[in-house]
Amino acid sequence: MQANQKVLYTGKTRTSGSGRDGGSGRSDDGRLEVGLSTAGGKGNGTNPEQLLGVGWAACYISALHFAGKEFGVVLPQGAVVDAEVDLVHGDDGYGLQARLDVHIPGVDLETARKLVERAHQTCPYSKALSKTTQLVTRVL
Repeated sequence: MQANQKVLYTGKTRTSGSGRDGGSGRSDDGRLEVGLSTAGGKGNGTNPEQLLGVGWAACYISALHFAGKEFGVVLPQGAVVDAEVDLVHGDDGYGLQARLDVHIPGVDLETARKLVERAHQTCPYSKALSKTTQLVTRVL
């Protein structure tokens, strides 16, 4: 952490069991409790890629609203962000690649692209993931 940064919130979780294959995770405040299963497997739980997708999309749509305020654009109630997160394997081991599809009905394409560009600059997930993950964002 940089010296001039102030911690705004710390999310605390604990994961137990065998991780992706039948493990479980929960937040310290009890608001989140999930069973885990292997991606594409037969288990009933979720997987880390889905959790990352939900977290990133939630953060990103908040960043879009922030960008809208900067540009004087009110995002409509129908604005949505769809996330796809791939677990990949290559010569350098396991990694992630991800895509966001941004839908902002009633906002022209040029303005939507400006909002998306600004959201990438301010979204903490986008900033962190851009250092290690291939990211693609599409405005639909």
